[in-house]
Amino acid sequence: MINFSSNKMLSIPLLILFSSITHASQNVLPSWNDGDTKNKIISFVEKTTKEGSVDFVKPEERIATFDQDGTLWVEHPMYTQFLYIFDRIEYLAQKDNTFKNTEPFKTILTKDPKKISKLTSEQLNIIAATALTGMDVETYNLEVAKWLEKSKDPRWNKLYTELTYLPMRELLDYLRANGYKTYIVTGGGQNFVRVYSDNVYGIPPEQVMGSSFVTKYSYNKAGKPILLIDPSLLINDDFGGKARGIELLIGRKPIISVGNSTGDREMLEYTTSGKGLRLGMLVLHNDDKREYAYGPAEGLPNTEVGRFTQNLYDEALEKGWVIIKMKEDWKKIFSFDE
Repeated sequence: MINFSSNKMLSIPLLILFSSITHASQNVLPSWNDGDTKNKIISFVEKTTKEGSVDFVKPEERIATFDQDGTLWVEHPMYTQFLYIFDRIEYLAQKDNTFKNTEPFKTILTKDPKKISKLTSEQLNIIAATALTGMDVETYNLEVAKWLEKSKDPRWNKLYTELTYLPMRELLDYLRANGYKTYIVTGGGQNFVRVYSDNVYGIPPEQVMGSSFVTKYSYNKAGKPILLIDPSLLINDDFGGKARGIELLIGRKPIISVGNSTGDREMLEYTTSGKGLRLGMLVLHNDDKREYAYGPAEGLPNTEVGRFTQNLYDEALEKGWVIIKMKEDWKKIFSFDE
């Protein structure tokens, strides 16, 4: 046994060692408050990446999937992709007056948030299909990139790509530093997210899967091959579609899955049904001062955008899924927070 008080030669190096370990621990997920949620994440990663651990996961099997809207960035009062689509409908309406007198486009053109918030998912899909049909994929990608460079959220007066959650970006970095491969699995448009996923999250476009329209192979006027967007839906990457998309495009069951709404339930269920240690997490938006508060779980306001029901909350508790409470678990929400 080493006597720390009498062994002067070892005391300084050991103090430095202990100090560095403590410092390293404090540097893990710095925008997360210390507590049960943060501890569970760190403990899980350490157990699954430490060789010799009974819960060790081979590097090639370390797959982590993340929903995007409401999980990695702000989704209220409306999904960012649809804000782009609404702008495109307004552009199309300048060329075609029928939009102004036809629902659901008429509602979009009123720019009334209350009316727009009542549109059903079926109506939103019709709007999206109408806005994008006939565009070639390359033109669409360029248009989205230009829109994101100038469009700002009115509440914070920040670009939408700045409204990412700092704690979640830290989590992505932490997982990748420990050999996990991170994927976005979103109910939103696959091509839309691929435009900025690498720059914003460090997730390359080939690791993004989402809802997608059918494309048709064609040629432009110069004879260049192009892919044209068709109104038919190829993949609805929401609810059970997320599990199907994961199997189709990844081919491995994730070890970790993170979401924030009922649309992510099947992804978490699919992930945590696998053998060995698994981690499912859901973000609960309960901070109306720094971001938004909505559920209706825990008596929070009801919403159709990023709906987190009480049934989902209860199921998460029963199955051991971690509920990340924004108000309690995050020191900072955005990188620009003071």
